[in-house]
Amino acid sequence: MDIFVGIDPSSKTGIAIINGNGVTLRTGEITSELEGPGQMREIIDRTMAVIAEHGTPTGVCIEGFAFGAKGKAVDWQYGIGWGLRVALYDRGIAYKEVAPNQLKKFASGNHQEKKENLILPIYRHWGFEHGSDNVRDAYVLAQIARGLGEELELTQYQRDVLNALQGKQIARRKKKQ
Repeated sequence: MDIFVGIDPSSKTGIAIINGNGVTLRTGEITSELEGPGQMREIIDRTMAVIAEHGTPTGVCIEGFAFGAKGKAVDWQYGIGWGLRVALYDRGIAYKEVAPNQLKKFASGNHQEKKENLILPIYRHWGFEHGSDNVRDAYVLAQIARGLGEELELTQYQRDVLNALQGKQIARRKKKQ
């Protein structure tokens, strides 16, 4: 069975796992009560454990860094984001990095849409709703991964996003024998 994963890395990492038919298998936020490096390690390990519960994914999309973001949490988002990328790489799991504006365009047709304005388009496209924007973003990322791996009926703006992402897959690390 094809499995598609979306990851929105942060101190409340959003994760969504869907199958090839678009059925939601798991969604949620992964957090940690620890502080410092332990918090990052726990979020990364728990995220990878959730993915492993569903077998080797057919496709994974992870949200790219918001380079214009400001605030004290940005360094944590970068740390967790890079940690997850390294963990995927170490397990031989290829992934596509999706820029925040590509995620917004895939969901709504507008690459500059505000997060709170994505709620309705996400529901209209896929019937999905969740109280966390991290989980909603992860869900859209899982749908992007599915769109890259399956023949689907898509809008023109969704096809535009997928076409822009083609050929940007990160190479897999060869698994140790």
